[in-house]
Amino acid sequence: MTEKIQFRGRRAIGWVDALRILACFMVVLAHCCDGFVAQFDSDPTAFYAGVTIGSLMRASVPLFVMMTGVLLLPVPQTVTLSSFYRKRVGRIIPPLVFWSLALPPIAYLYFTGWGSHSLNPSVDMSAYTPEGLTNRLWNWVLNFNFDTTPLWYLYMLLGLYLIMPLIGSWLHETSKKDIRNFLGVWFITLFLPYVKLFAPAIGYTGNYGNMDILGACDWNAFSTFYYVSGFIGYLVLAYYLKTYPLQWSASRLAMVFVPLFVVGYAITAGGFIWMQLHHPGDYAFLEIIWYFTGINVWMMTVAMFVAVQKINFKSRRWMSWLASLTFGIYLCHFFFVMVAYDLFDIACLPFAIRILLMAVSVFAVSALVTWALASNRLTRVLVR
Repeated sequence: MTEKIQFRGRRAIGWVDALRILACFMVVLAHCCDGFVAQFDSDPTAFYAGVTIGSLMRASVPLFVMMTGVLLLPVPQTVTLSSFYRKRVGRIIPPLVFWSLALPPIAYLYFTGWGSHSLNPSVDMSAYTPEGLTNRLWNWVLNFNFDTTPLWYLYMLLGLYLIMPLIGSWLHETSKKDIRNFLGVWFITLFLPYVKLFAPAIGYTGNYGNMDILGACDWNAFSTFYYVSGFIGYLVLAYYLKTYPLQWSASRLAMVFVPLFVVGYAITAGGFIWMQLHHPGDYAFLEIIWYFTGINVWMMTVAMFVAVQKINFKSRRWMSWLASLTFGIYLCHFFFVMVAYDLFDIACLPFAIRILLMAVSVFAVSALVTWALASNRLTRVLVR
């Protein structure tokens, strides 16, 4: 039985708290790798260090989505659509607005005053002008920018919240078999990025230069599997594994999920390196291997989720406290990553050590900032 304790008015679940902390640290560590990955043209050693560690972290975002599924699905039938939207969407809007407006000026002051960001050539310093800052302060209503990169998740999360009550109603009425059938259809979509990638090799030339598949084209973004693809599958998968946990022995779990994780990681890291060698500098191709909704990242994600679920960590107050800070850590950490690139630009340190030191430092500082904001009644809404 999963052990629970009370923390800040909610029932804390030990393994979920552990997974939140792990996933959050993985996100921080992944962003600490990005500057090294971007050096594929200038420093191969830095590139390989960034890729091998960064590829290991790709399950971080899917794990966050799965925790949302564990905690919120199925939406209780007594909860109306409007009340769910008020609570969940209302929780996202204040931090989205605040950090979208706060992070660009902070980054502008840093880069124009003290920071060099020497380890990340992907930073376009020409954007740090008064005009560029002005654009970033209103463009957030359309999308995130470089300074607010992690906020892409909030835009996506809003979309999941909009559909979750409908999914919840279906889950209340459906059977285990039907959920598995849906997950089977979603599983097919995990291969589609690679179908699109290799389609030209079998003679596919697209439609008028557009290389999308299955009905998607310049005038239609909604292909065959559009409505059953993406992060929605991770939500349903999490609900399924929570409701129908695998009743396997430890040895059987290890025999299945250890190779699954290893193969997933090998494809993720090896595929990224292969893509860089064959499509150097083409980010559109490179990112295909790192898609959160690709089969290789799914392999890593489901293995980690099941492992932490089966370990069944006991609830600890310190874990619940730290887990309660993870949302705020996620929101504010990216600026500190930028600073850490300069602070740990130490030639004598191996790149892997630099990355790890950066991640630990950034995670700790972000946790302190989040704790300070969460301790104040007026600013708590910005990180919780």
